[in-house]
Amino acid sequence: MLSLVDIRSRIEAGTLTPAGAIQLCREAIAARDPTVRALVSVLAEPVVSEAGPLAGIAVGVKDIIDTADLPTQMGSSIYAGWQPKGDAAVVMRLKALGAVALAKTTTSPFASIDPTGTTNPHDAGHTPGGSSAGSAAAVGAGMLPLALGTQTGGSVIRPASFCGVAAIKPSFRLLPTVGVKTFSWALDTLGLFGAGVRDVAHALALLADRPAIDLRDGEPGSPRIGLVLQDFAGAADRLAMEALDRARRAAESAGATVIDLALPDQLAQAWARHAIIQDFEGRQALAWEYANHREALTERVGRQLDAAQNLSAAQYDDARRHAHHARRALKDLFSDYDALLTYSAPGPAPQGLGSTGDPRFNRLWTLMGVPCVNVPVPGAGLPVGVQVIARFGDDGRALAAARLIEVALSRV
Repeated sequence: MLSLVDIRSRIEAGTLTPAGAIQLCREAIAARDPTVRALVSVLAEPVVSEAGPLAGIAVGVKDIIDTADLPTQMGSSIYAGWQPKGDAAVVMRLKALGAVALAKTTTSPFASIDPTGTTNPHDAGHTPGGSSAGSAAAVGAGMLPLALGTQTGGSVIRPASFCGVAAIKPSFRLLPTVGVKTFSWALDTLGLFGAGVRDVAHALALLADRPAIDLRDGEPGSPRIGLVLQDFAGAADRLAMEALDRARRAAESAGATVIDLALPDQLAQAWARHAIIQDFEGRQALAWEYANHREALTERVGRQLDAAQNLSAAQYDDARRHAHHARRALKDLFSDYDALLTYSAPGPAPQGLGSTGDPRFNRLWTLMGVPCVNVPVPGAGLPVGVQVIARFGDDGRALAAARLIEVALSRV
């Protein structure tokens, strides 16, 4: 895979130019994308900056995020060929840092539950996940060193796990969603995909203008980590359980204290109500499309919005109250732990392209608004990742704990 940190190191050392780095990505795209099908469109003649901390970094932008130079088509025929007049706030920030928004990546329609035509870069017969399918697959295939995705349920962490890449879903609203198609304003969160934890940490620190998020060399410390199985969400398969156990042992070998932890019932209650908040807001966010283009919606999105019409404000308010109580309980829990360690997905990517996989191990953390990092666990066969979670606003701690596990896994 292409590493953002490595590319920037080569540029700073004078062994690679920004234009040369972009060309490497273009060559990788030409070689891999005919099979992976992760990209919707690619800039024909990108303007490459020679200045800025992300100069030479080609970025994939999920196709629900506005770009002035490429169409934003939402994964839907309703928006075929639609060209925004301006960039989303996060794309403007990337450009200000010297990066090139080189390509738009595939998305489920309106970042929903439908699969795309994208294949898993490790086995074309398996899903890459979704809804940020193209972003995860493009990084996993070595076509791009950085890509933007969004998560409303599990659309960053799950595809990262399936595609074997690092990713972060930051704390809610750490990155601006201005210029991003809304599905649920209480849940939608921008996320980042990269080759490794250092890559997403460096990119997030720059995008959020928070240098403390970046990882520094030095002693990782001895974090207290709670091992969470999320039994209320159902069981994971054998490979996911083995990956979690390997991550636990790696963390302990690096000096962490890992303690089995059962989550308070308030969190299980909130998890069960995630879909109410998502769909109640989704029916309003997509009200124009539903009213004027119901026949053009995919079957799954159409059925999802049909069912959402029956949700009441009382149900929505109840779900939000449960989420509030759960956030308070989680805040109390983090007084005893630096981070949590849990599944990123129920197992490796399912076979076939008819599903994006199950987000059941991601929904709670999206609803809680806390930072989540996927750490790939090396092994034979299709990739499987684990998820590291920290308290709201403590993205740097989540990344540091994830990096500790990532390094320890590389040594065992």
